[in-house]
Amino acid sequence: MTPTPLELDLIDRWQRDFPLTERPFEIVARSAALGQHETLRMFRRMRDHDVISRIGAVVRPNTVGASTLAAMQVPRERLEQVARIVSHQPLVNHNYEREHPLNLWFVITGAGLDAIAGTIGAIEEQTGLGVVNLPMLRAYHLDLGFPLSAGRQPRRAQVGLDADYCPSPLDRSILAAIEDGLPLVEEPYRMVAKQLKLGESDLIARLEHLVATGVVTRFGCVVRHDKLGYRANAMAVWDVPDEMVDAVAASFARHPRVTLCYRRPRHQPVWPYNLFCMVHAKSRGDVYAVVDDVNLHADTGLNRQAVLFSTRRFKQRGAVFSDPGKHANVHC
Repeated sequence: MTPTPLELDLIDRWQRDFPLTERPFEIVARSAALGQHETLRMFRRMRDHDVISRIGAVVRPNTVGASTLAAMQVPRERLEQVARIVSHQPLVNHNYEREHPLNLWFVITGAGLDAIAGTIGAIEEQTGLGVVNLPMLRAYHLDLGFPLSAGRQPRRAQVGLDADYCPSPLDRSILAAIEDGLPLVEEPYRMVAKQLKLGESDLIARLEHLVATGVVTRFGCVVRHDKLGYRANAMAVWDVPDEMVDAVAASFARHPRVTLCYRRPRHQPVWPYNLFCMVHAKSRGDVYAVVDDVNLHADTGLNRQAVLFSTRRFKQRGAVFSDPGKHANVHC
């Protein structure tokens, strides 16, 4: 389907700051001079046609549970077979082919590091191939919001993680209950709260707390960027001296077209890069223009770097919090 201009405007307005109130779609409807039932119908249509994957929380990695980015060098003739094995793992939530000798990239989320290690071990055992594990060392910018209306620039999330935050079993159960998105009904929080045997006001208050502490970096529509014209999805990476990486990352993160910016370990000799940015654009040329721009502002044009375009998406869903295994103990 092609979203209507009104549907695009609804997505654009509510990619973040989705109302945490008893009847959120009333507020969303009023913002567009619509009725609540018509607004719900539009959101259901966009979800059913995979324009949006969900309305829910984008969670900062390694705050409630653990996550990692991993990659494999897969022979071309085995790529689809190995990709199926990786996607079959319940803790894998993203799985992409990218243009690089390390050609299969995936994200694993779970209750703790043991769950991550178990998934990596299972993939290695089933494929006979090694996995390069690249856990996040520091996040500089986490957003994945996209400007969809002409002239509207993406708002930049500014909330850092509250150092005093400690994950609780309640937080994990709430995030698990909405990992596939809020139910698209008039009172979605009441439905979720009933499932968890919580009061509706208690659920809303806890979600507000997760947003305020920076655990939830964005609460709103999560789009399928390729369905909205953002078909050039690239991971740009740099080898930056360790003593300079924070300053360079701060410059990269300020760019309005950079949706993610984070530091991960090098993995010599196959992976010499330590600074990662995600850029989603409508053409490869637009991606290279963003990379040229960030290089200009950060004076990194001579640093070793690469741009890895995604060529196939094998799996994409929100982070997994309903871990099928035993939850790891969390200590503050």
